Amino acid sequence: MSTAKCRIKKDDKVKVITGKEKGKMGKVLKVHRDRQRIIVENVNFVKRHTKPGGQTRQGGIIEKEASIHSANLMLMCNKCINPVRIKMQRLEDGRTVRVCRKCGEIIDT
Repeated sequence: MSTAKCRIKKDDKVKVITGKEKGKMGKVLKVHRDRQRIIVENVNFVKRHTKPGGQTRQGGIIEKEASIHSANLMLMCNKCINPVRIKMQRLEDGRTVRVCRKCGEIIDT
């Protein structure tokens, strides 16, 4: 299966733009590029019912973050303080960086 372009990376600040979690913001914890899904901190909680597993794992109901499709998220710009679209730009030293389309600020550090 081919991997699609996903311009959101780990530790980015994103905002949910559609779905039941619309309007919530959080930090990206993990990116699954092959499935185009992203796990965001404190967004899209699900409950898992688990059995006790030996002496190490206790049983019960565990709440954890579930993944969200990357199309439902937008990257937050630090300068604009808004969710923005981004473009890729090659710098003079040869690096490719993400740039805000509204203000032109470089998002990558």
